[in-house]
Amino acid sequence: MDAAEAERFLDGPLGAMPAEHSDAPRGRRSQRGRRSQEGAEASRGRRSHDGGEGARGRRRASDNDDAVWAASTDDLAEAARAGRRGRAAADGGDQSDAFAASGTHTESGSWEASGASGASGASGSEEFAVASGSRKRRRTPRSDWQFPLLTEMGLRPERQRLIVIIATVIGVVAGATGLVAVVGSLGDYAPERQANAAVLGPDAALPMVYQGWSAPKLFASLADRAKDSRELTEKEVFGQSELVVSKKLKLKLVAKRLDADCSAALWGTTLLEKASDAECTQAARGLYASSDGRYVGQYTLLNLKDGQSAGDLVESLKTHYRGGWARPLTASKATFRAGGYSEGGGYALGHYVGLVWLGKTDGLDPTAKDDFVSLTLAMRGAEKSVYRRVVAITGPAS
Repeated sequence: MDAAEAERFLDGPLGAMPAEHSDAPRGRRSQRGRRSQEGAEASRGRRSHDGGEGARGRRRASDNDDAVWAASTDDLAEAARAGRRGRAAADGGDQSDAFAASGTHTESGSWEASGASGASGASGSEEFAVASGSRKRRRTPRSDWQFPLLTEMGLRPERQRLIVIIATVIGVVAGATGLVAVVGSLGDYAPERQANAAVLGPDAALPMVYQGWSAPKLFASLADRAKDSRELTEKEVFGQSELVVSKKLKLKLVAKRLDADCSAALWGTTLLEKASDAECTQAARGLYASSDGRYVGQYTLLNLKDGQSAGDLVESLKTHYRGGWARPLTASKATFRAGGYSEGGGYALGHYVGLVWLGKTDGLDPTAKDDFVSLTLAMRGAEKSVYRRVVAITGPAS
């Protein structure tokens, strides 16, 4: 290239390059392209060759496997037919069933296992899956509230627990109800009472205080009623119309009564039972009023079978006197005020019992000026009849 052409190249556009400078690169690119094409064709040829050989090899291996499998299945079929013939000869079984249990030989030479083997395989797969799952998950611990019967009914442990709690509560309530019923049936006992032995009401007059005394030795001769069989009389017991307390104070007899039925003179379950057990045959009562009108008193004498019974009755009143006592006589001049203060005393006198009852007519508590001791000793003047009986048995003192 001369100087003029070089100057035109430098001053002109890129496309003005001389022909010899542009041809050389195109020749090299063409050569590289031919080499790449030749390499690709060679590579495809090798892969085709290798693939063909590999496919033919695999087909040959498959043919060999099919031949081996066909031979083995022929052997199995023959063994199955032999076994079928043997079983048919042994028990006359159905040959078709035996062949179905062993397997089926298809037209293509393959062997199809019976449904039993398929089911066995499926079962094995399920067992494997369960075993695998048990290694991955912790089994939930069994609840303590599970009972076989309730579980078979499809109840969850929570519901079973609820049922057990409800059943327990019902059982406790039923047991308590039954116990109450049994106790109630055992408590139906009521002692037989006579028509005139009704219990007094809550406003009945009763002693607030009671004291009891056993029999002195003086009355030992009267311990047995068989030795003192003579009955009491009103005149004998209440022969005195006045009892002296002091020079200025006297007790006047305002009412008297003698009953052959002791239940007419007494009230209260325990006291009536004691009197009945003691074979009480007489009850003498006398009502007194003080001369100054401030006091009221009553003396009751009971005729029992023996001294032991008399002592037991006096002793029992220490506990039960608020639940049973002598019935008060009534009179216009003397009345025990209901709910008012009064005192009681019991005395065993051989086979007799003397009950002293003393109170104020106004029902108030006694004060220092109220001499209940002197009043009690005066009322016991009715016991002179008993002392006379002692003398009648033992004789006068020498």
